[in-house]
Amino acid sequence: MASLPSAAPSWRKMQIPRPLQQLFDLFPLRTYEANPLPERAQHLTTSDLPTLYVFSTDSDARLGLPSFNPGCLKWQTLLRLANLDFRTLPSTNHASPTGSLPFLLPPRTSPTTSPLPIPASNLLAYAHKQTSNSNSNTPDPDLDLDPDLPPRAQAYLSLITLSLRNAWLCALYLDPAHTSLLQQLYTRPASSSRAVQATLLYQLRRAAAEQIAIGGGAGGGKVISLAPVSGTDGIDEGAVYAAARDALDALASLLGESGTGWFFGAERPGVFDAALFSYTHLMMEYMSGEGAAAEGGRVALGAMVRGAGDGELARHRERVLGVAWPGWDGYRR
Repeated sequence: MASLPSAAPSWRKMQIPRPLQQLFDLFPLRTYEANPLPERAQHLTTSDLPTLYVFSTDSDARLGLPSFNPGCLKWQTLLRLANLDFRTLPSTNHASPTGSLPFLLPPRTSPTTSPLPIPASNLLAYAHKQTSNSNSNTPDPDLDLDPDLPPRAQAYLSLITLSLRNAWLCALYLDPAHTSLLQQLYTRPASSSRAVQATLLYQLRRAAAEQIAIGGGAGGGKVISLAPVSGTDGIDEGAVYAAARDALDALASLLGESGTGWFFGAERPGVFDAALFSYTHLMMEYMSGEGAAAEGGRVALGAMVRGAGDGELARHRERVLGVAWPGWDGYRR
């Protein structure tokens, strides 16, 4: 039996109100060309280079200059000594997917897949993998990539991670003579609101004071008050700077014994060299002992670096700059 033709859908017989009909008559809508991506987005998505996110200014990051944060500078130096090509971009801890800086974002391998960020704790392994890849065109690194420091190096490393770090925190965050520098580096770039800047300044100082207090006697951060620490009132500044001076002298003596210009007799700089450079460079660059900070009568960390031993650490800094940033002379402050 032949099937009966189906009735036309009732909705086709409906009369569309004239205003809606006028609207439908406009379709298909005119399609405009897509707006171009922001310059930074194009910079990231079209590049075949990994991107290292650090504390930095826009201009310094564009030129690949050293970060003003010791933790970032250590790993930035390590990657440059490894002769790895990468670009740098400024960022903050809040914007970091790992919760802290630095982190490295590998280049995209697919337009639909986002690469996983590499935290600082994995950057040494990343550098080792990249330089040991037989298919890589990376030149021989100027860096000793041995991740296992000898026991003696571990003992001296604590002088950097405790004594020098505490001195840097005390000088930059708690010394009123460096308030303008602290604001220039951390608070003003974060917000244009003075209220937000003031709150952030307080939070940074409190966090720094607590870190020094946590370090305890090992880093010279002797606590002289049981009240909540938010400034130098609860910190023995003299002990902090005395510990840093002793640490610098010990490190200068250790370097002098090496005879190669790098620590522990190595022919190339290693992780230890990068860790020390991350503090000595910033101390000499930002706290040289000249200008307003010197007039305030406070300790000049840069002068302490220059005065350690017979100047070994100052020359060590110049050697690292010569290898990792050969054009640095054109950017000296």
